[in-house]
Amino acid sequence: MIRKIALLPLLAGLIGTTAAAETLRLGTEGAYPPFNYIESDGTIAGFDVEIGQELCKRIGAECEVVAQDWDGIIPGLLAKKYDFIIASMFITEDRKQQVDFTDPYYMAAMTHVVPKDAGITEFTNETLAGKVIGAQSGTTQADYITATYPDADIRLYPTQDEVNLDMVSGRIDLQVGDMLPMLDWTTKSEDGACCELAGEPITDPAFVGEGVGIALRQEADDLRERLNTALQEIRADGTYKAINDKYFAIDVYTMK
Repeated sequence: MIRKIALLPLLAGLIGTTAAAETLRLGTEGAYPPFNYIESDGTIAGFDVEIGQELCKRIGAECEVVAQDWDGIIPGLLAKKYDFIIASMFITEDRKQQVDFTDPYYMAAMTHVVPKDAGITEFTNETLAGKVIGAQSGTTQADYITATYPDADIRLYPTQDEVNLDMVSGRIDLQVGDMLPMLDWTTKSEDGACCELAGEPITDPAFVGEGVGIALRQEADDLRERLNTALQEIRADGTYKAINDKYFAIDVYTMK
């Protein structure tokens, strides 16, 4: 009886340790389908979110998903509003000055999107001088059009949905967006049927960086390595492919 009583505190401690899972907060935009978006019931869904939740499971953490407007997404991380960002963020040198990144969890390219009847086939500063070109503000797409088309009328918007809306309404002549969401919008949505991808994919590393990564605060070395290991695991055991195939007809990790 004495031995049983003596074991009780130890057992209670073990049970408490098992029950107390690590809690992390996952930041995403919630306005970038099919990667991240808000369902009609208010839940946040999409490829980014499913990958993030699976990674959380692999590192033994409970993850709360937090929606944040794109313009404030890095400041929100630095202010510790969440622990990491998984929101289709290109790994670029400029962003590396503020945050660290995991290994890429998918590759990416950008693309021009034009109305189907526009007849726009050349994409130089000279041919697009005076054209109204749109992109989401605070993105590498915005950086690209500002640098590449200085003689165009550049319009920047808080969200990708607002860029698309002005495209459908004829208020902009063309836009530059991330290729996969733009392909999804132009081929799967009623509004997007107005438009098509045009020109060669934009793959300049100065703008698309090294791929798309998970952003963390610069001191979060341990969490970064745990997420990298988990990413390798889900690639190897087919979990990544199962999530990928729910959203895309190609493997976005290799873009093939």
